[in-house]
Amino acid sequence: MGRQVTPADLAAAMARRLRRDVSDFANAFAPYRAVTLGGRAPAALAAAPRPLRRGDKARGAAMLAGRFVLAGETLTVPVGESPWDLSAPSRRFAEALHGFAWLADLLAVDEPDARAAAGTLVDDWITRFGAWNFFSWEPGVLSTRLRAWTLAAPALIQGEDAPVRLASLARQARRLARAIAVAPPDHTRLDAALSLALTAVCLDLPGALKSRAGAALESELKSQILPDGGHVSRSPQAAADYLIALCELDAAAAAAGVPLPPEVRRAIDRLTGFVRFIRLPGGALPGFHGGGEGDARALDAALAYAVGGKAPTGKVFNVAPHTGYHRAEAGASVVIVDAAEPPRGLHGAQSHASALAFEFAASGARIIVSCGWAPDHGARWREAVRATAAHSALTLEETSSARLIEPGWRRNLVGARIAHGPDPVRVRRNEEELGVWLEASHDGYRKAFGLSLRRRIFLAMDGADLRGEDGLFRPVEDGPPANPEARLSFSIRFHLHPDVRASLSRDSLSALLVLPSGDGWRFRTDGGPVRLDRSVYLAAGAPPRRSTQLVVAGEAEPFGGGDRPPNRVRWAFQRLGRVGAASG
Repeated sequence: MGRQVTPADLAAAMARRLRRDVSDFANAFAPYRAVTLGGRAPAALAAAPRPLRRGDKARGAAMLAGRFVLAGETLTVPVGESPWDLSAPSRRFAEALHGFAWLADLLAVDEPDARAAAGTLVDDWITRFGAWNFFSWEPGVLSTRLRAWTLAAPALIQGEDAPVRLASLARQARRLARAIAVAPPDHTRLDAALSLALTAVCLDLPGALKSRAGAALESELKSQILPDGGHVSRSPQAAADYLIALCELDAAAAAAGVPLPPEVRRAIDRLTGFVRFIRLPGGALPGFHGGGEGDARALDAALAYAVGGKAPTGKVFNVAPHTGYHRAEAGASVVIVDAAEPPRGLHGAQSHASALAFEFAASGARIIVSCGWAPDHGARWREAVRATAAHSALTLEETSSARLIEPGWRRNLVGARIAHGPDPVRVRRNEEELGVWLEASHDGYRKAFGLSLRRRIFLAMDGADLRGEDGLFRPVEDGPPANPEARLSFSIRFHLHPDVRASLSRDSLSALLVLPSGDGWRFRTDGGPVRLDRSVYLAAGAPPRRSTQLVVAGEAEPFGGGDRPPNRVRWAFQRLGRVGAASG
């Protein structure tokens, strides 16, 4: 039950850090860099990449005015000064600044001043950091910047400054090719392989570098993209982002006439199936395990590219057994259930304590959600939204079903991964004429409180009736509790999408939910009074949006089978039809 960071994990992390330090210190010497990073610079672009994402014009205009808002913090750059000469508000801000992903926002302004400013910021960075810098040449930051510059290359590689920028791109690509081996074996390594492959194709870099990029990409795709198409981190947005990135790479390679490893097409096919499976009506992704809604427009374009230029059609599958999600779809309603434990090891550094949580959408609108996450929020939100209470699930004694490594040297070494998880998560599924039944359980509270959790969900065939039952039970093999008179407080939370308006009935045993379309849904429970508490929604990006959550609270007995009150609570969402409008 559960899992801990082992001495082997700590030893592996220390070994990786030592290799990184040795590599970094070697690169601090100019003669070493001259040998390892030198080489012929490309004369021009071999292929112009076609980004599937659009930059945010409003953010770009703010940057043009000297206001950089990154990682939830702001840096104001006075006229005539450079952001590279100012102190960053935080390390996360500095990583985002040196990563240049914001370059697409600035170029989205599509005016000569914006293009000139983008070029100046790139040139100023090359002047200050283009030779070497411990921080800005770190593999994760370097990978993000290389990708951002390559995608922006049609705008940057122009005029008399093009040779210097091309030469810098080539040097950074050579460094990244050597740094992949010392990067953490998580998303950082796959990101690096994708960035290197894209740059190698678009700049027509030497064949040896292309081969190294292709080999690294093939290896990481085999390791990180699961057979059902999900990413090993279990983040829906990670899978969606990799689909977009692979489609951009595939299109650039086709334009340049450069072959890619066969694993690229296999990964695109698998990711396409998973993304179609995990998306909710309206195109958003569920906000599980460090992700948010995603870029719906870019995802539509990637899906169309993946299937030959048309919007994908046909029925999606209903279980992703390797990634650990179940989908129930009926009528115009869709339920996505997180039916597995958080991912292990380094891939769990961004995971959430969301076992048995669900998201629900109907009539094209999202109703029940998780708080979610997006990287443009401030760091103060990160730990809070990883907790079980930030998901539509049951919490016992206001604790999470999975606990993170405590702050300290261990977390600094291996990351904020899961120390104790809700293992095992068991799930059964039954589809019949009446609808779809899901029953799942986990032991995340068993060690601390002696109780396991079982959640049952039923979606009627017409999609108009979603019913659930949460039960807390003591496993028979654990014997009687030490104190049968004790009571354990629990809360069942249902986070509402910010666009849903809720009002309680007079007896507080039900609530009316009104969607933006005016469609109404009734929430009912036999678990006692319902509360309307404040919540927050981060999945759509910054700034956070205020929202509401339905909360059913009670006190459980430390024994029993979870099949009767107070350890069992039943609840339901039932469609009423059109009742009004959610705004106003």
